[in-house]
Amino acid sequence: MLGPNGAGKTTLINVIAGLARADAGHAAVMGADVVKDYRRARSMLGVVPQELVFDPFFTVRETLRIQSGYFGIRNNKAWIDEVMHHLDLTGKADANMRALSGGMKRRVLVAQALVHKPPVIVLDEPTAGVDVELRQGLWQFVRRLNRDGHTIVLTTHYLEEAEAYCGRIAMLKAGRIAALDSTANLLKSFSGSQMKLRLDREELPLDFPGELSSRDGNAFVLKLKNFQEVESALAKLREARVEILEMELEPPDLEDVFLRITK
Repeated sequence: MLGPNGAGKTTLINVIAGLARADAGHAAVMGADVVKDYRRARSMLGVVPQELVFDPFFTVRETLRIQSGYFGIRNNKAWIDEVMHHLDLTGKADANMRALSGGMKRRVLVAQALVHKPPVIVLDEPTAGVDVELRQGLWQFVRRLNRDGHTIVLTTHYLEEAEAYCGRIAMLKAGRIAALDSTANLLKSFSGSQMKLRLDREELPLDFPGELSSRDGNAFVLKLKNFQEVESALAKLREARVEILEMELEPPDLEDVFLRITK
């Protein structure tokens, strides 16, 4: 889920998690209504909140054991150890939560959401304020969970993360879904390729395809709707006997799509 600040992403997560009551409509997790069948809905959901919320009186291991108890789970030490291992928390297992850095606390939040092995995991800005190493390790673990059958719902302001990891994207604007489709279809529908050219002259041929974004002497940047326009552009250059000194073709960009939809 993508959207500017205040679009309603966290509010929607709160409705799904039972922390807020919707004024209209209904929400369900794996078919379980979040109001009428809230116990089953919440048992199938793991949420990593945007804020760093923790109990300062327990160690990391104790925190995860208590979280397991909320779901009636006992004797899951092996799974807790595995989760801590993948999130690089093993060395901090017996450290008090107050003694952890912000990045480490965020790792514990992720671990808390996973202790009951929910089929749906919601990550609300999971990599905000964390270092590169943790970000890479976290995504490796999340992708493994996804391969094992878990559905991952992600909100992020890092559009490259959404483009790299998400198969479907919803864009929210003022509390409404402005776009919902596969990542590939969104890129194809809302954004074309960008072509950078450096030619042996300072003018483009007449009726040149695409939209000229910028130019600097004999260097041109053009927006093209599709790859057919790329071929048309090359054909125009051949007909005009224009020599290409440099050429670079950039694929559709999710940031461009996002800005066009949300304006």
